[in-house]
Amino acid sequence: MTFQDFNLKPTILAAVEEAGFKEPSPVQKEAIPLVLEGHDMIAQAQTGTGKTAAFGLPMMSMMEADGSVEGLVIVPTRELAMQVSDELYRFGKLSGLKTATVYGGTAYGKQIERIKQASIVVATPGRLQDLLMSGKIKLNPKFVVLDEADEMLDMGFLDEIKNIFTFLPKERQTLMFSATMPKAIRKLAEEILNDPKTVSITKSESTNSKITQYYYVVQDRERDDALVRLIDYKNPDKCIIFCRMKKEVDRLVAHLTAQGFKVSGLHGDMEQKQREVTIRAFKQGGIDIFVATDVAARGLDVNDVTHVFNYHIPFDSESYVHRIGRTGRGGKSGEAITLVSPNELRTIKRIEKDVGAKLITQVIPTRIEVQNSRQDELIEKIANTQITDKAIELVKTLQHDLDIVTIAHLLASMIQNENAVKGKDVIGLGLEEVELLIERAMQNRGNDRGRGRGHGGYRGNNRRRNSHGGGNRHNRNGRSSRNGGGNRG
Repeated sequence: MTFQDFNLKPTILAAVEEAGFKEPSPVQKEAIPLVLEGHDMIAQAQTGTGKTAAFGLPMMSMMEADGSVEGLVIVPTRELAMQVSDELYRFGKLSGLKTATVYGGTAYGKQIERIKQASIVVATPGRLQDLLMSGKIKLNPKFVVLDEADEMLDMGFLDEIKNIFTFLPKERQTLMFSATMPKAIRKLAEEILNDPKTVSITKSESTNSKITQYYYVVQDRERDDALVRLIDYKNPDKCIIFCRMKKEVDRLVAHLTAQGFKVSGLHGDMEQKQREVTIRAFKQGGIDIFVATDVAARGLDVNDVTHVFNYHIPFDSESYVHRIGRTGRGGKSGEAITLVSPNELRTIKRIEKDVGAKLITQVIPTRIEVQNSRQDELIEKIANTQITDKAIELVKTLQHDLDIVTIAHLLASMIQNENAVKGKDVIGLGLEEVELLIERAMQNRGNDRGRGRGHGGYRGNNRRRNSHGGGNRHNRNGRSSRNGGGNRG
């Protein structure tokens, strides 16, 4: 099945294709047709299974973009409000549908102005209730969505939700999404839904099949070194590291920053403006590693997260599902990696049983394996690099003094021994920088030959030097590694 099979509005379908979505997830397959048919619906599905698209695509496909607020989405947290709003905007922009985000901690005036221009309002319960009760806004939406209903219940928003619905029209289509279905949620559904259809994603489908899940057994004192080595080995494009406590986030951010990573953190003590700036930097590539408490597990939605690391195993299976659901989104594959101590192995087995997925046990890679992984990656990158006219000119210039094999050896030595210079991949350096590097490599080769004559010859000496890590390495992000792996082992 593809998204074309749903008969969505052409502009919505074009936005889906532009977003890179390949095929609908289980909850999307079941929910989208029901929403398009006009049914109220209650869906039980975990975070990371594509719920925003499950309600957003059909809802927006039926909207008229008439200048009024046609859709209202209620979510538990500010982070989730921002992420859902961003995703709905991405799906609706080609259809002229605008979104407004409403949550506490920011000025009323700006939010009210945005609501007046929006087709969809995404709001947290507290601020939405304040605006409705004060008469600052009046809403008459055709579609109302409760997302993460069980989380809102856990956070004590049940009374606010019930009160909000007294301000909404009786004639509406109401959709409720919840990871779990406690009695209070079922009772709420009876009060606000009209003859709803039910969608339930089974445990075997609760974790994305495109996410490969690993766990590594380490002693508590080894967690930091193990994490750094795994990041080096996996070399994620963009990753999230989940911690249990705020102080762990701050400490780990400091530790990884000291290692040269581009990293930032997110937890409940941060001011709203700082949170927004941090999330935006992560989404736009200003930082590659995001360290967060579970406050971000339900709210952070970035489609190109390749890896999720659990610095500590989460307290329950539901939190585990929410965390790893940050990767493998939009039809892409991802990896979830969990560090566990020996006495936490029972917890791993319980999580496997609860989520219906197998976690693969692995061993922390050695320094040599990390280095070999980097080398294989560089070989692949070189093989896939397009030859430019300027590069051809440079080689022709160098051939006046050097034969082509020597040029190749020098360039390969630089890539192997330095990996990157001045924060840029060697492959992406300018011509002048490459010429300087070749000149320096030639000088180093001469020095090595001089030293080799007194120490058993150049070849043997050079081999020993490379076997100790190849000098001062840098990765693709421009961060420096220690000689030979340093204190990683």
